[in-house]
Amino acid sequence: MNFVGRNPPLKTMTKFDPKIHHRHSLRLRGYDYSQAGFYFITIVTQGREALFGEVVDGEMRLNRYGEIIQRWWNEIPKHFPNVELGAFVIMPNHLHGIIIIHENRRGTVPVTQGGETLQPGGETPPLRKPTLGQVAAYFKYQTTKEINALKGGPVTRIWQRIFYDHIIRNQHDLELTWLYIESNPARWGVDHENPHR
Repeated sequence: MNFVGRNPPLKTMTKFDPKIHHRHSLRLRGYDYSQAGFYFITIVTQGREALFGEVVDGEMRLNRYGEIIQRWWNEIPKHFPNVELGAFVIMPNHLHGIIIIHENRRGTVPVTQGGETLQPGGETPPLRKPTLGQVAAYFKYQTTKEINALKGGPVTRIWQRIFYDHIIRNQHDLELTWLYIESNPARWGVDHENPHR
């Protein structure tokens, strides 16, 4: 249970035990997930619960929770100026999307003086680039907060803690991934995330 903005009841608090309280990272060890690149991510709902709508005749029909997911996905570049979005699909209990992290913030122009390029911001250091994990965490937090507000009642977890990623390495990989995302609703009947397959 997620206790956003509240203290958890004492009976739920347990002493940390590394033998049972551990999470394995799915990230590539040693890889800098803030560097420029194309990333394919999959985020799955808690318990694989179908929250966002249904697939009808090979097309995804979003419900009001699905519309919240769509809106917050579209908001990502507004919060992270060096992030662009690629193909994206919301499924009943998960989503797939391509996140593109650029080297520089979009819309910035190098400032030159006397032929020398100056750092933007004068004495202010440039903003740190977000990591893929920070982008996903922001998206999950905002969608969870809004869906819980809409549902009313106790705060519940919407997403699994982890998300899956794949670093897209070349044009062929990008094309296959893009096609996979776009064709996902048509393949819902055999999708391993579909509990009714």
